[in-house]
Amino acid sequence: MEVMTHSSTFLLPTIPADQRPSLTYALVVLNQRVPRFTPLLWKHAQLRLCADGGANRLFDEIPQLLPHEEAAEVRKRYKPDVIKGDMDSIRTEVHDFYAGLGTKIVDESHDQDTTDLHKCVAFIRDCTPNLEKANLCILVAGALGGRFDHEAGNINILYRFPTMRIILISDDCLIHLLPRTHHHEICIQSSVEGPHCGLIPIGFPSGSTSTTGLQWDLNNTEMSFGGLVSTSNIVKGEKVTVRSDSNLLWTISVKKSWQM
Repeated sequence: MEVMTHSSTFLLPTIPADQRPSLTYALVVLNQRVPRFTPLLWKHAQLRLCADGGANRLFDEIPQLLPHEEAAEVRKRYKPDVIKGDMDSIRTEVHDFYAGLGTKIVDESHDQDTTDLHKCVAFIRDCTPNLEKANLCILVAGALGGRFDHEAGNINILYRFPTMRIILISDDCLIHLLPRTHHHEICIQSSVEGPHCGLIPIGFPSGSTSTTGLQWDLNNTEMSFGGLVSTSNIVKGEKVTVRSDSNLLWTISVKKSWQM
């Protein structure tokens, strides 16, 4: 079975040239408090979107993360390429500010069956032929915390688009899907993430999961809600491997000491 490699190099100030996989990043900002390292994610991304009220967060909070710079100049520099969603949350002055700077505004208020994140991911998938999709990774800032139904909806997006690399990010942790179609090799960036981690069998039980590189490795272990779930595990080194007969969520903590 083919091996899929994962690495959180987007949390590093500079992505080393020898780090793999070599990815093209797109950034989606949601309507939740933006992580303290959002300016770094922005720098790494080649396409930047706000999901509806995420534009309010960008407008209000990015200047707070760069307090030594003039707020007006920060807002102009951190201009999203696209704002997309049902437009029920974005403030009028924020809408008009970014529209005046040339941001593309895509109103999909007619579609109430999908979330704003779903709309943004679909836009990236369908409307960016210049991005090499095999190497595309979507970073979702502000995806965790706040209302649990929103958080669950964001996790559901990982399952709605299982062939795409999508990483949900907060100040505290990141989450992404490990599809059962591959074996997985996770390169740990120990300067910025860990040591706490977990493997979560949301959707379906796992009849057999095996790992290496964890404090408490799994050996053909069954996992399910109502049974064993690998939470509060600890990464031991620079690489973790995972093999499972079911889709799993991988989550790892982001270090509190992280700095730009």
